[in-house]
Amino acid sequence: MNSDSDLQIAGDLLEVLHLLRPPREHPATVAEFAGLARTLAADRAQWAPLVRYDTTTRWYHRLRTGPGYEVWLLSWVPGQGSGPHDHGRSSGVLTVLEGELTERTKSGARTLAPGAQRVFAPGYVHDVVNDTIGPAVSLHIYFPGLTEMPMHAASCAPQAEKAVHA
Repeated sequence: MNSDSDLQIAGDLLEVLHLLRPPREHPATVAEFAGLARTLAADRAQWAPLVRYDTTTRWYHRLRTGPGYEVWLLSWVPGQGSGPHDHGRSSGVLTVLEGELTERTKSGARTLAPGAQRVFAPGYVHDVVNDTIGPAVSLHIYFPGLTEMPMHAASCAPQAEKAVHA
């Protein structure tokens, strides 16, 4: 009986780097997009100086683009909301950077605190609003890039709304 392990038979993995996949330059999976959002959120020096607050409309800034995706930075003053909408054929990741946002769907309302993430697929209808007395900032990644944002009737209002803290 041979007592050599597979590793010993194969040799040192570091000597066969040509067999390993190189790290991707851009995300390609939902988990990788969520990871990109967490990485960008942690780099406050990159996004914080760009944030502006506009009392007449939601402020937004395209932070980055890549092959098949785009990253947006949004600010929300108290009372501002998106209105019920979906993202067309795009999937996405919403990450709260500062403040709190409320996401309303047919199944209820959820309070999103800093660090909270929501991942959604095409056709996901929600309304995002700043229900607090302070400003909020969020990061949104859309893949593929956002080409439409169809608005919906007030279909996100659940019959009995309850807050869930993330």
